[in-house]
Amino acid sequence: QVQLVESGGGLVQAGGSLRLSCVASGIAFSSYNMAWFRQAPGKEREFVACISWSGGRTDYADSVKGRFIVSRDDAANTVYVQMNSLKTEDTAVYYCAADRRGYYSGRDYEHEETYDYWGQGTQVTVSS
Repeated sequence: QVQLVESGGGLVQAGGSLRLSCVASGIAFSSYNMAWFRQAPGKEREFVACISWSGGRTDYADSVKGRFIVSRDDAANTVYVQMNSLKTEDTAVYYCAADRRGYYSGRDYEHEETYDYWGQGTQVTVSS
């Protein structure tokens, strides 16, 4: 049974930081590309960041580039996103996702259909 469990969300003031974690089980984690998406109230889910199975490649949405850092620890089956300089517009439910392919094609990492497994999400609220 595959599980992706996010944690680390909460309430933070604008300008603050949070680190989200996603622990995976039931998959060969080290061979999966991993990603973070988010969904704000009334909006569609959108890509935030991703990291390749090797950790050698990362990509970010323009809206978070320079503020968020994605990383992984294969020994712990965990992917992280460090979120700095948070803005009120970062308020959303954050989801991690797993892609079994082990490669990227163009910018397909931005698309939900690329991913095989999803977590349940963790709420991040940034207050002004």
